[in-house]
Amino acid sequence: MKPILLPSLLALALSYPVSAAAPPFETTAPIAFLEDLSSGAVLYAKGADQRIPPASMAKMMTVQVAFDMVKSGELKLDQKFTVRPETWKKWHGPAAGSTMFLSAGEEVSVENLLYGIVTLSGNDACVVLAEGISGTEEAFVARMNATAKRLGLNNSQFGTSNGWPDEGRTYVTARDLATLAKASIEEHPKLYKQFYSKDSFTWGQTMGGNAITQANRDPLLGRVRGADGLKTGHTQEAGYGFTGSAEQDGRRLVMVVAGLDTFNGRIQESVRFMDWGFKAWTAKPIVAAGKRVQTAEVQMGDVSEVGLVAARPISVTLPAGAAANMKVAVVYNGPIKAPIKKGQHIADLVVSTPDMPAQTMPLVAEQDVGEAGFFGRAWAGLMSLFG
Repeated sequence: MKPILLPSLLALALSYPVSAAAPPFETTAPIAFLEDLSSGAVLYAKGADQRIPPASMAKMMTVQVAFDMVKSGELKLDQKFTVRPETWKKWHGPAAGSTMFLSAGEEVSVENLLYGIVTLSGNDACVVLAEGISGTEEAFVARMNATAKRLGLNNSQFGTSNGWPDEGRTYVTARDLATLAKASIEEHPKLYKQFYSKDSFTWGQTMGGNAITQANRDPLLGRVRGADGLKTGHTQEAGYGFTGSAEQDGRRLVMVVAGLDTFNGRIQESVRFMDWGFKAWTAKPIVAAGKRVQTAEVQMGDVSEVGLVAARPISVTLPAGAAANMKVAVVYNGPIKAPIKKGQHIADLVVSTPDMPAQTMPLVAEQDVGEAGFFGRAWAGLMSLFG
């Protein structure tokens, strides 16, 4: 990677007063992780890379696979799948955990199955969706693991579509769950908004014919401003866990807690954790969206360099009330080989502050860069012989 120090941004950073160390936080959760997506800053990490059973938080990957397929056109929200009698038999009744209350032979749209998974945590809905998409749950799980690999979830593996205990075949880490949440939020903003923040959903009927309405178990909804997802989980093996997100004044945080002992403890710790993230930390804008930050060398291109611009507003996250000394650099593997597409992620802005991990934000190409012609390539090849 080629680092370039940015004197102008560094001067701006040093104009802020020096702060104290990162604000303290204690939680009863054995596993806890909090990241500010607006800056890439990890605000808190406790057991973040320990492999744990996800329980129903695994359903986030089932939803991510479906979102990917809807986006690509492979799957339609109004497409319907039939509930197999064998699937209904396995996934109904108290012993089958959370349910959407599907019926054998019932035809259900992908849209309603997704509501049943996200809002109701329906184990039955996951399996019906998985079988409808891939024929068998096992084949769908292969898609889940392929998506995990694409997203860089290097410490996670999925063995079921719903997170049901499977003798340890399914495991995740808090850091990987946060990465998965970030992918759903950033890759599928419209679908995320549609499915992840419903307070309740109605499906199925009681023996007396009354409609069944179940509330979303998300502990942040209605308790933290801007909360809009994602997924709770609970089994005896995993304890109570939650992966959540909220956005306030342009800052979006993603949190994970796991291994808690009680339902109410999950509510208390989730709300307290997210409140701390917003109140104890602040975002300092350093680069506006679309602003050129630096240029990068181009290899075998029709121009010798390309502008690097901020894909979105870039901020650095710091303790509230003050800011720390910062070192700001552009980092990329260079020279960058042509062709290059406008908007392509080709570099990163890396901000280093005392007492915190580096914060890394993407920079993209300012314009298209084509390949050099024959003589340009020949000249570049000749020059490479002489270093």
